[in-house]
Amino acid sequence: MTEKVKVIITNDQKKVKIPAGIRLLVRKTCHATLVLEDFDGSAEISVTFTDDEKIRELNRQFRNIDSSTDVLSFPLGENGVYDVNQDTGAFLLGDIVISMEHAVAQAEEYGHSLQREVAYLTAHSMLHLLGYDHEDGGLQRLRMREKEEAVLTRLGLPRNGSYYPVD
Repeated sequence: MTEKVKVIITNDQKKVKIPAGIRLLVRKTCHATLVLEDFDGSAEISVTFTDDEKIRELNRQFRNIDSSTDVLSFPLGENGVYDVNQDTGAFLLGDIVISMEHAVAQAEEYGHSLQREVAYLTAHSMLHLLGYDHEDGGLQRLRMREKEEAVLTRLGLPRNGSYYPVD
């Protein structure tokens, strides 16, 4: 059973004003993902809002990809084994870095709110912290999409019926 979830949120950019309620939404998304996954115990997650320039640097440094991206996940665990915060006993799941510039552009492209986009990116990244991967495509990618949508629906942010850009 999911117990306490501590989400440490840092805003490391000045290009996009963080709307009221986004931090609470990120916390709720992290919690909802852990509940959906029947995560057992307490957890700590770090979430950083950044800009395209900084996420590009991270992408180049850690993935050898010289371009910006929407979100990066830095899991601290492997195969369900996580480091533990010795003071709290919480599992340290890892870090999520979200490009707010990308989030704004993608929300516009897909015709939904910035809130839904940030929640989607958070759920997507949480699944990576829990060991999911979609690089091979196929069934893994489909399972991740289903889980992301289940989290968003639980948060009252169901998809608008299309993953395709709205004209």
